[in-house]
Amino acid sequence: MKSHISRRVVAASLMLGASPLAFAQDAPETLDTVIVTGVGPQRDTDEMVGNVTAINRGEIIEKLSGTLGDTLAGEAGVSTTFFGQGASRPVLRGLGAERVLVLTNGIGALDASAASPDHQVATDGIDAEKIEILRGPAALAYGGQAIGGVVNVIDGLIVESLPDEPVSFEGFAANNSVNEGTEAGGKARFATGPLVLTLSASARDFGDYDIPGFAESSAARAAEEAEHEEESEEEHEDHEEHEEVRDTMENSFLQSETYSAGISWVGDDAFLGFALRQQMSSYGISGHEHDEHEEEEHDDEDHEEEEGHEEESPFIDLEQTRYDIRGGAKLDAGPLTRISGNLSYADYEHVEFEGPGEPGTKFTTEGTEGRLELGHQFGEIEGAAGIQFLDKDFSADGDEAFLTPTSTKTFGAFVFETLQLDDYSVLEGGLRFDSTELDNDVQGERSFDLFSASAGGHRHVASGWWIGGQVSYTERAPNESELFADGPHLATSQYQIGDSSLDKEKGTNIEASLRWENDLFSISGNVFHADFDGFIYLTPGVAIEDGLEVDELDELPVFLFQQQGAKFTGAEIEAEARFPEGLLGASWVTSASLDIVEGELDDGNNVPYLPPLTLHAALDADWGLWSAGWTLTAAADQDDPGAGILPTDGYVTTGLRAAIDLAEAGFGKDGTQLFVEGRNLTDEEVRYSTSVLKDAVPAPGRNIRVGIRVSF
Repeated sequence: MKSHISRRVVAASLMLGASPLAFAQDAPETLDTVIVTGVGPQRDTDEMVGNVTAINRGEIIEKLSGTLGDTLAGEAGVSTTFFGQGASRPVLRGLGAERVLVLTNGIGALDASAASPDHQVATDGIDAEKIEILRGPAALAYGGQAIGGVVNVIDGLIVESLPDEPVSFEGFAANNSVNEGTEAGGKARFATGPLVLTLSASARDFGDYDIPGFAESSAARAAEEAEHEEESEEEHEDHEEHEEVRDTMENSFLQSETYSAGISWVGDDAFLGFALRQQMSSYGISGHEHDEHEEEEHDDEDHEEEEGHEEESPFIDLEQTRYDIRGGAKLDAGPLTRISGNLSYADYEHVEFEGPGEPGTKFTTEGTEGRLELGHQFGEIEGAAGIQFLDKDFSADGDEAFLTPTSTKTFGAFVFETLQLDDYSVLEGGLRFDSTELDNDVQGERSFDLFSASAGGHRHVASGWWIGGQVSYTERAPNESELFADGPHLATSQYQIGDSSLDKEKGTNIEASLRWENDLFSISGNVFHADFDGFIYLTPGVAIEDGLEVDELDELPVFLFQQQGAKFTGAEIEAEARFPEGLLGASWVTSASLDIVEGELDDGNNVPYLPPLTLHAALDADWGLWSAGWTLTAAADQDDPGAGILPTDGYVTTGLRAAIDLAEAGFGKDGTQLFVEGRNLTDEEVRYSTSVLKDAVPAPGRNIRVGIRVSF
């Protein structure tokens, strides 16, 4: 079913989520999910103008995939850079990589994931207590690198309040049929007096995953057939043999382990903690065989085919050690109300192997990031002011080192204020100034002075309605890849060339929000428009070699980082209906979301790698001891793919989930359950238009996942 989403399906699903609007009640139900990601006073999700989501531990386990981007891809306005099972980053409203900031407990991940889509994010949610998603510019809180949004993974290693029980444990384990893979994680917490010790461990062991058909898309196979139609018969036969790779995505394995510990002191009005986290991972880079190894295989008659395949399968070994210190205290010093601070240091390294025992390029990142924030209140004005700094060294060594060593130093200062006009209306706004300096060993130094500002407000009106709006201006400095890249990048099959003369990227964003909610029904809509001056993007181009223009270097197509204006327009619509005592004696919840984003460059071309119109729908029933659920995701064709990119077919996937609540039966605390779920039950071919590997590496096919979650 690879066609455009039917408008009737979209309309029916949204009506399913909130059709009984005519039965609105006067008393709205206030959401109580507190969002800690941001600047200034902590607020509930229903008090923030932008579209904000908080995913708790139970939901994380239900949605969990091998990588952070894939875990969050089912949320409204979120897609993934999908690079097989081993690597992906979240894409928010069509913006990803260098424009979406991935945080761990409010501080950057301090890895190399923004430099390339094949680089794994050094946090994936398997041991998270909560994940917060802020769509739209969050640059006021975290600087220009958050021009597209923020994903904050909160691991709970440092606690800010004493737990209810002196000893507690939460864990899960699951088995997946699509990759014959296992995953497990556990967290134990011990409290004595004011001290709290938290220990956590997790692991995955995924084999190559099943796919519904060919590894290459039909569009890619057709393009290759046209390109090779004049080849010799022998070359054509080799090409046909390569096309026949199907049913299993070769070299897509993932193995990972994470160990962490945190110790916290918790007082009446203060806390201080230290945490240590070590992550190790090994994963295959799917869809890429190196030509030199293929040649060696054909030349060596004694080399068996299976061993030859092993040697030509590139993979990445990754390790990061991270240290965190975080503390905070309530203050009673005139207008000062609180103080909080974070300091993190991380040592990250990954090696890209050409094959077993053949280390290739090594990437390292060593960085320190810190943040200090002071809360204050002057009458009805409540806000915060603070500073933030980053000192990071990035280097790459090897044949595929497309980027030479670069150090990055940033320093920022910010202020944010909210003004309570009355019981129903709030105004907010703030300013931020940043200084960023990038120093490359070969191409020299670039420095940027950056400015961000935002202003907005919201108002509660009668009968559960809420309306809000904001306007923001942000500036982002080009990152090291955009400025200084110059070399072959085989993982993306590109020869990438940066431009050290790029200017800072400037964006003006306008967003409006409208929500309605009562005890049983809710519906919300966010509409946004972003206008970029100097939008930076990667596109096919030409380079100069021996005085001639060429579109290939090292047998790879040339891709250039270029800059021009761009406009993004989109919306997210979400609806939910709750029936506590519904059909068959169950408590029912039905929900739906629809998101769309369109992007166009000033020259009339489409912004590359944008997600299509996407619908998510769900229906859940809870009988207490038993629960069951159904999900649907429908993505339209992406027929506006950008220069040099093939169109992407749409897809429709469905899933089912059932669980036994063991806590209801007297075993464990709330959340303890046995579960079984089916993902992509129709074995649909899924290709994400936001992935550079979409035509070579489809998403996994049908998966039956069986597991247990325990809490006591």
